[in-house]
Amino acid sequence: VTRDDFYHTMESGGTMISSVLKLCAKIIEEEYPPDDWNIYAFYSSDGDNWSADDTRLCFNVLDNRILPFFNLFAYTQVKSPYGSGQFIDDLHKHYDKIDDPDFNIVTSKIEGMDDILGSIEYLFKKGK
Repeated sequence: VTRDDFYHTMESGGTMISSVLKLCAKIIEEEYPPDDWNIYAFYSSDGDNWSADDTRLCFNVLDNRILPFFNLFAYTQVKSPYGSGQFIDDLHKHYDKIDDPDFNIVTSKIEGMDDILGSIEYLFKKGK
C-alpha cells in the first residue's frame, strides 16, 4: 500500500499475523544465514489476529522457522481501540517459559505514548 493509505485507511479487514512471521522467516532463510548473523526480530501489533487457525499457524512458524534460529524475537502490543488484543496472551499461554531469561522471546505491552521508551528498554534488557 502507499504511505498515505497505510496511515489514513481505517480498519477494513482482518490481520493475519502469520503473514509477517512467514515473511520474516523467508527473508532470514534466503538472505541471512543464522550461522553468519545474530538475528533479532521486533514486531509490534495491536494483537488482533484474524482467527484461531492463524494463531496456531503463527506458533508453527515461530516454533520451526524463527525461534530455533533467532537470538531474540521481541513482540510489543499496543492498546487497540477496536479489538481484543489477544495475541500477547496467546503467546504467554503457548510458551509457559516466556518469562525465563534464557528463552528467546520477550513481550511488552504499550498502553500509551508514555510507555514506548520503557517498553524499548525492557525488550533490550533480556540481553541476548
